Amino acid sequence: MTDPAAVERDAAEAASAFAHPAVAPDATAAYGEHPDHVVDFYAPRGETRDRAPLVVLLHGGAWRAPYDRLHVTPFADFLARRGFAVANVEYRRGSSLPHQNAEGPVAGRWPETFDDVAAAMDALPGLAATALPQADVRRTVVTGHSAGGHLALWAAARHVLPAGSPWRLSSPPMLRGVVALAPIADFAVAEELGVCGGASAQLLGGADHWDERLPYADPAALLPTGIATAVVQGRDDIVVPQQVAEAYVAAAAKAGEMVGLTLLDAVGHFPLIDPAADACAVVAEEISQLAW
Repeated sequence: MTDPAAVERDAAEAASAFAHPAVAPDATAAYGEHPDHVVDFYAPRGETRDRAPLVVLLHGGAWRAPYDRLHVTPFADFLARRGFAVANVEYRRGSSLPHQNAEGPVAGRWPETFDDVAAAMDALPGLAATALPQADVRRTVVTGHSAGGHLALWAAARHVLPAGSPWRLSSPPMLRGVVALAPIADFAVAEELGVCGGASAQLLGGADHWDERLPYADPAALLPTGIATAVVQGRDDIVVPQQVAEAYVAAAAKAGEMVGLTLLDAVGHFPLIDPAADACAVVAEEISQLAW
């Protein structure tokens, strides 16, 4: 049973992260025809001598419909104030209506969630050139929180997807690296721990599709990538516990690749995207180390 004090702390951290007012973007562009096929761009604040690295931000929320990109706009603005150009990507999440024997909204859509992230990543260099000319797409870092952390890791691993995958790239993506924040990075461990109410299995379409689809979706199965990767994780996270991140790092090591893991003491799930939290500055520094 989860410690009541930990639950109370998590609720307070979530309230802090969600208390910031939404920040409007400097520009918005579409990468497809669906209403969710949009990217919000945030220009780097202040004077910059050169074009700024582009941070691609993929929001979390267990791939569920009620959680969209709006809740990470303060974090996007925080990164912009640190001198980055930021692309905040929206994508299709699960239905707002329960199904697949779920008690609440289902996590993700197969294959649409993956279709969208792949399409957005492919379109971003061109979109940024028009909507955000300050962005240097040659210095792109992908980051994401929770379910978005999964998508960030997945986006960097498309060149190692199984042959025949519609999302597979013929060569590694042009990325400086990935900074995954409390990511759902190992689906098997996440399901063992009941992360987000079985969201990983729901994303794959339910237990009947688990074995078939896991190799196409699980970051722990898509290694090594050859892309510089860092994971930032709170030790007190009860939403996506650190065991999930540690399992991914161990899988990478087994595949012959080193993934950086930064564990933050007395930090839970939400401070990583909370501009008022010290953990947010740690995240910005991790991104800087890859981008500059």
